[in-house]
Amino acid sequence: MKKKLIKRLSKITPEEQKILDGNKDIDRSIYYHSKQNEIDAALLLKQGRLIDIRPNTRFVHFPEHTHNFVEFVYMVQGHTTHYIDGNKVELKSGDLLFMNQHAKQEIEPAGKDDIAVNFIILPAFFDEVLKRIGDTKSTLCDFLIGCLTSKGIGGNYLYFDVSDVLPVQNLMENLIILMLDSPEKNRQISQQTMALLFLHLMNQTEHLHMADDSYDKKMMLTLLDYINTDYRTASFSSFCEKNHIDIYTMGRIIKKNTGKNFTRLLSEKRMDMATWFLKNTALPVTEISLSVGYENTSYFYRLFEKTYGKSPKAVRLGQ
Repeated sequence: MKKKLIKRLSKITPEEQKILDGNKDIDRSIYYHSKQNEIDAALLLKQGRLIDIRPNTRFVHFPEHTHNFVEFVYMVQGHTTHYIDGNKVELKSGDLLFMNQHAKQEIEPAGKDDIAVNFIILPAFFDEVLKRIGDTKSTLCDFLIGCLTSKGIGGNYLYFDVSDVLPVQNLMENLIILMLDSPEKNRQISQQTMALLFLHLMNQTEHLHMADDSYDKKMMLTLLDYINTDYRTASFSSFCEKNHIDIYTMGRIIKKNTGKNFTRLLSEKRMDMATWFLKNTALPVTEISLSVGYENTSYFYRLFEKTYGKSPKAVRLGQ
C-alpha cells in the first residue's frame, strides 16, 4: 500500500490522543447509545450512508461487544488480536476479517504501527453486491445472505489470509481510497469494487478460515471449489478417491450441508454455465452442451428444459 495512504490512516485520532493522555478505556459515547454493549451504526454512519470506514482504535483494550451492522476489517500493516465468539483470530498485514451482526468481538490493544481499517456496512449495501455476483454458490455468498437474515449461515465470521493475493490487495486499496474521498458519491463504484473483491475471494478457499473449521465444512469447501473449477469433467468417485474419503461418507456430508447430492450440485453448476453461454455468446447449443460436460445433446436439452421450464433457444432469446 502507498506510503502516503498509510500515513493518512495512521494519524492519531482524538479518541486515541485521550487514551495516550491517560484515559484507560474506550470512549463509549462514540459507539454505544446505552449501557448495552452493542455498537450502533447510527453513531458511526452519517445519515443515508450504507457504508463507511474508520481506523481501528489503538492503544486500548476493546471489551466484548456486538454490532447492529456488518463489520469488515482489513489489516493494512502490523497485526491485531481479536476474539470472536470465543475464538482467537490473529490478523496480520493484508488479512481480511468479516463479521456479521451476530458475532461477539473483543480486541486486544494495538500498537502505533498496527494499522487496521474497519468497514461499517449496513446489510442493504449487499443487495446490489449479491446481484453483481450472481448465482455463484460459495461459503462467502452464504455468509452475505446470512447478513441479510435474522440468523447467520455457517458461522458469524470469515477470515481470509490473503496477504499474497495481489488482486485482493489492489482492490482493498481502491476501496479504502473511495471511502476516504467520498463514500456516498462513490457508492456504486464501491459496490462494484466489493463485488469484484468477493469474486476473487471465492477462488481463495485455501486461504479461508471459518468459525468452525470442522472436517465436514472443509470437505464441502473443497468439493464446491472442485465443481466450480472442473464442472466439465467432474466425477464424484474421482473426487472421493483424490481426497481419500469414501463415497458414502462424502454423500452424507453433502446431504447434511445442502440437502442435495453430488449429481444435483454438478447439474446446477453446468446449467448455470450453459445459461451464461446462451446469453453471452453465439455458440451453437451443441457446442455449449459439450462445453459444460454433456456429450449427448438430446439429454442436455431435456435436462435444461426440466431445470428452467423452457428451451435453450427461449433463454437465448430472452423469452
